[in-house]
Amino acid sequence: MKQTTVPKIVCIGGGTGTFVVLKGLKQFPCKLSAVVSMSDSGGSNKRIRDEFGLLPTSDIRQCLVALSDETKEKGLLRKLFMYRFEKGEGISGMTFGNLFMAALADILGSQEEAIRQTGKVLRIHGSVIPVSFTKTNLNATYEDGTTLKEEHFIDEPDHDGSLKITTISLDPPATANPEAVSAIQSADCVVLGPGDLYTSVLPNLLVSGIPEALATTKATVVYVMNLMTKNGQTYNFKASDHIAVLERYIGKRIHAVVINNSALPQEALDLYAKYHEFPVTDDLHDTSSYQVIRSDVISSSIPTKSPTDTLVRSLIRHDSDKLASVLLSILEKKP
Repeated sequence: MKQTTVPKIVCIGGGTGTFVVLKGLKQFPCKLSAVVSMSDSGGSNKRIRDEFGLLPTSDIRQCLVALSDETKEKGLLRKLFMYRFEKGEGISGMTFGNLFMAALADILGSQEEAIRQTGKVLRIHGSVIPVSFTKTNLNATYEDGTTLKEEHFIDEPDHDGSLKITTISLDPPATANPEAVSAIQSADCVVLGPGDLYTSVLPNLLVSGIPEALATTKATVVYVMNLMTKNGQTYNFKASDHIAVLERYIGKRIHAVVINNSALPQEALDLYAKYHEFPVTDDLHDTSSYQVIRSDVISSSIPTKSPTDTLVRSLIRHDSDKLASVLLSILEKKP
């Protein structure tokens, strides 16, 4: 990529997937921004919304930690922000980071300022930008006519997980944070995913102003394909199905698709199969609108989680360093 200044990279998503991307990219000279979904309503986020009247903070917290300084005492601070209480009535299952930001929002009188100041405490290498400050919920309608409201019900539905989602929307409609729009419009590269298609990536793209920003930016838009299908969301989806859903909401704005081409650990595959989730089949071909980039981007480790964490977490994840190298190689080829 022919430029004298460091590239501006914007990562759009939420949860573990965005954490992985940011953690890898922050090691390289680039200006990083994370545009984060604000419609989560599960786990400790439900309590943050219901009891504190705040927008969800878990995805924000993960991005702040991913971008944080990991040297000396700051490494300890990272661990503190990810610490999940396993004891204490009323506090078990909550993370220190979420409680810290709730307290700071009360002290400062602004959740936006609390996020900004938390970034300073953690000495983050980049910026974390809420996609919207509208208090909204995610709604999904399925092919049998069923409608589910709130993200955590869509993420872990009680219905037959093979049902396809026909429409997804925000209620009430959300308006984009101007800072998020500005970051996308001035970016050199925009990274979508990885992460649950309907509950991590799409909630950002449903916000009024975000599709418009993607339509006008000169950035290279890269989609990092998920490794596994998601029961209840992308059951039996091939890679092309993921792209088709994204294009329904943002048009043909994707310029490159990164997809893993290495073997996945059998131990984890066996566990996923019990939940009717399988590796995403690669049926992609280069098209006039996007290039397919196949690479080994899988992590060799299988993560563990706290026993008080009630949410389902991914066991097979992208490798931060491998993925960062692929993303930067795409940027280097940009005219």
